Amino acid sequence: MREHNAVAGWARAGYLVLLGLSLSPQGLAQAVDPGVRHAATDGGPPPALAGLSSQDMDFYQDGLLRFQTVEVVSGAIEGNGLGPRFNSNACASCHSQPYIGGSSPAVNPLLQVANAGGAANTLPWFITRNGPVREARFVAANGVPDGGVHDLFVISGRSDAGSCNIAQPDFTPAGNPVTGQGGNPNIVFRIPTPILGAGLIEAIPDSVILANRAANTGVKQRFGVNGHPNAISGGTVNRSANDGTITRFGWKAQNKSLLMFAGEAYNVEMGISNDLFPQERDETPGCQGGVAAPNDSDNIPEPSEPPSATAVLSDIESFAIFMRMLAPPAPAAPTASSQRGSTVFASVGCALCHTPALSTGVATTGGRGRGPMPALAARQVPLYSDLLVHHMGSALADGISQGAAGPDEFRTAPLWGLGQRVYFLHDGRTANLVQAIQAHASPGSEAQQVVRAFQGLSPQDQQDLLNFLRSL
Repeated sequence: MREHNAVAGWARAGYLVLLGLSLSPQGLAQAVDPGVRHAATDGGPPPALAGLSSQDMDFYQDGLLRFQTVEVVSGAIEGNGLGPRFNSNACASCHSQPYIGGSSPAVNPLLQVANAGGAANTLPWFITRNGPVREARFVAANGVPDGGVHDLFVISGRSDAGSCNIAQPDFTPAGNPVTGQGGNPNIVFRIPTPILGAGLIEAIPDSVILANRAANTGVKQRFGVNGHPNAISGGTVNRSANDGTITRFGWKAQNKSLLMFAGEAYNVEMGISNDLFPQERDETPGCQGGVAAPNDSDNIPEPSEPPSATAVLSDIESFAIFMRMLAPPAPAAPTASSQRGSTVFASVGCALCHTPALSTGVATTGGRGRGPMPALAARQVPLYSDLLVHHMGSALADGISQGAAGPDEFRTAPLWGLGQRVYFLHDGRTANLVQAIQAHASPGSEAQQVVRAFQGLSPQDQQDLLNFLRSL
């Protein structure tokens, strides 16, 4: 029976490599990462999805404003509740490349955050001016598995923190500050995931993800690709332990929705408790700044305030709406080289995990509850991901399990916007796209044969592939 092959541009080169017939022994060292692609929109306002109503835009602009708010411990009209332990003081500080909603910027903002307000923090060794924003997780603590985020900074010493006196975690011994490698083996890192186009990802039905997983099984098996949704049960996907549906946000696809993503980040990254995570992560007396928990909740306008639909939202609800309405990254205009690279991308097997496009549901509402939302419903989503988790091997393993995603498993990172990202892989160990591809060949990785196929390409084909990736 002839197998249907939906991977566009499947070429003979991939089969030759699988047979051990390398097309070229050289090439990898000769292909060069073109570098971060610049565009006229860099540093500008983040674009919203096309097709939003004027009312939708009111909510979008409200979320954008809150996303940029610099949080403080106490004493402000808006933005109270920072800490006691935190990684940064604004959502936008970590998500700003090439504009708000993106990924870690080239110049690390945490150098300014560490001592803001008079805080007495010391910069951890893995936070450096020319390195990425990183959060730190401990593989184990006190002899038992941990996996949780241990925040970089504390509010001790800040002018708005009162008598709070708690200490930063000990992250030593130090390693290479740029790559984050070679230091304390108990500490692993994550860099921010871009949230551009996140509403479209949220709107992809589980059935679409599962159908894509079931497609081209013969080809995937020959390449050793066996990804699954982060599944609590069934071993097929990362599924929510609450309702059994597929989770899809975060490096291990550990978060179900944008609201959950926002609530967790507000509490874990900024120390701000909220309706989803109402308890403080550190309840040391005197370190709450006099702000009641949860710090963030639905707002009841004062009688003197004019009525506003956006005013009653909690911050995390506003964040989620903002992320839901962010436009996806815009690719560069195709060139002859990038078009050839797109074909090579499919032929060597990259598209077996980095699926070029999935589709949203036909009745997606975007939370409005009034029928399909044109900006989100029945849309093609060119995300270049299957939203599954895959074994990436021992060299990339972080030793942490989340849901059914094990110590060496990660969600297939969406590649849209890749051309404008500065740092790659879950821990930001490299800013070089060639090195990121090489790292996929880690022992035990499902991508080993794909990397071998890439290595077997001619130098020109490799370069075309890199040019294609930087065009995304």
